[in-house]
Amino acid sequence: MRNRQSGFTLIELMIVVAIVGVLAAVAVPAYSDYTVRAKVTEAIAAVSPIKASVADYYYANGQLPTNSSEAGLDDSGTTPGSSYSTDVVEAIIISSTSPGSIRVTFNDIGEGVDEGDSLFFIPTVSEEGGQIEWRCEAANGDGSLPTRFAPANCRG
Repeated sequence: MRNRQSGFTLIELMIVVAIVGVLAAVAVPAYSDYTVRAKVTEAIAAVSPIKASVADYYYANGQLPTNSSEAGLDDSGTTPGSSYSTDVVEAIIISSTSPGSIRVTFNDIGEGVDEGDSLFFIPTVSEEGGQIEWRCEAANGDGSLPTRFAPANCRG
């Protein structure tokens, strides 16, 4: 009578390790992109009250603000818009190049988003009813945030 050993051979174990390695090689970059996108989402949330300030100024004065102080934003930091800074956001200002446009400047958050990269929110006032609609621009327009990290509505 023969005793048979049960278990895995060395080649079977090597195949399993190779499969796990390939899966990890695919998953790690996807996860790091995901974490950067999550940080960029923080900036999108931080802009909401600024959009409201721009809209308030427009409805009160009939025109869009040309700077942060006109919109009632705190501009008392060492650099303009720095009073709205977080770990992700360096500054939020009303751009002087286009009335009412909001520029969000990012800190260095790694993986291709460097300090100074920006995202723009540009208002358009509709002729009917005076509603303000917001358009977002990343690397495709005035912004410099890499497109792969921008929200879907900012990529077009």
